Amino acid sequence: MAATKPEHDDERWSQDVTEHSDALDLEDDVFTWDDPARIAASLKRSAEASERRKGTPYQSAMSMLTFYLNRAGDNLPESRRRTLEQAKDELRAAFSR
Repeated sequence: MAATKPEHDDERWSQDVTEHSDALDLEDDVFTWDDPARIAASLKRSAEASERRKGTPYQSAMSMLTFYLNRAGDNLPESRRRTLEQAKDELRAAFSR
């Protein structure tokens, strides 16, 4: 049986996860900000405030950032990827890792 193309709503499941995470309540457009320290601070606040996360605040925050980077793939401009990779470093520092 031939594979069928997913419905439009299913095509963007990763966007839905990012926008409606069960573990974290993210600030609007957090991954579009230009300041890596601001991104990291926001993710840290969200992770520490969440009572729905399964792991530690550090694990939840880093997982969400990594998930976004991985799902964006080649569609992410190099400058945005650099900013988000720097946000990972900032997040490690914020959690003393």
